[in-house]
Amino acid sequence: MDPRINPFRPDLAAAHLKGKVEAKHFAEGTLYEIVHGQAPLRRAPAHDAALDTEALYGERVTVYDIDEEGWAWGQLETDGYVGYLPAAALARPGAASTHKIAALRTHGFPGADIKLPPYVALPYGARVAVAHQQQPFAVTAAGLFLPASHLTPLAAKETDFVTAAEKFLGTPYLWGGKTTLGIDCSGLVQIALQAAGIGCPRDSYMQEAMPGKPASLDSLQRGDLIFWKGHVAIARDAKTIIHANAFHMAVAIESTVEAVSRIKKSGSEVTSVKRLA
Repeated sequence: MDPRINPFRPDLAAAHLKGKVEAKHFAEGTLYEIVHGQAPLRRAPAHDAALDTEALYGERVTVYDIDEEGWAWGQLETDGYVGYLPAAALARPGAASTHKIAALRTHGFPGADIKLPPYVALPYGARVAVAHQQQPFAVTAAGLFLPASHLTPLAAKETDFVTAAEKFLGTPYLWGGKTTLGIDCSGLVQIALQAAGIGCPRDSYMQEAMPGKPASLDSLQRGDLIFWKGHVAIARDAKTIIHANAFHMAVAIESTVEAVSRIKKSGSEVTSVKRLA
């Protein structure tokens, strides 16, 4: 089993894995919710540990352990990723989410006044529970006043996930990132597909295994995914791609031919091209 998406370690594992993995103890886990704009999910309980991904405001996580240093070990509900989160970023779940953030980033104010210091900055895709409207604000069950124009119903879907990805053009590259403060290649794909209502795993190797039809570089269509070992890009059309990459250290649009050639020179060949629809 892949420990990145299955909650087990030598001393502790999820109760549903009993009989499938070895661990000293098994636990049912407790449901929490992310209450910071975004929270790092790290590979180990340390601030300098590798950033595997980020959890966004309103996302739920099943926590199996909270240590004395304030690290919570658990599994994200959205994509099943397992790791260590700051316990300070968690609270017991509130009202069920009704809306999501449609702007690249928005502010949550403590009252109906944009001059007030905001409590929190929420990224694209974060989930909130709207209790009522007080135009031009939507007021959440947690008491945040959010610009109503920055929200869309939770069930709303982008008609073109590539358009969602293009919103992040110029965003700095950050391994494990999922927001406009920093994003990586598979994070861009995941956020864009989720905006279109398509479930998507976190890592590029997991995304390469998603259901879809084989395609080729010679007949690229908008929305095709191009995979290398450890990397993924999105075709915008027959000739260009958009991807978060360490060469540009940003989300960039470039010629597919040039990108494939450049990456090949670094020792990596295209492993597959996939068409999701």
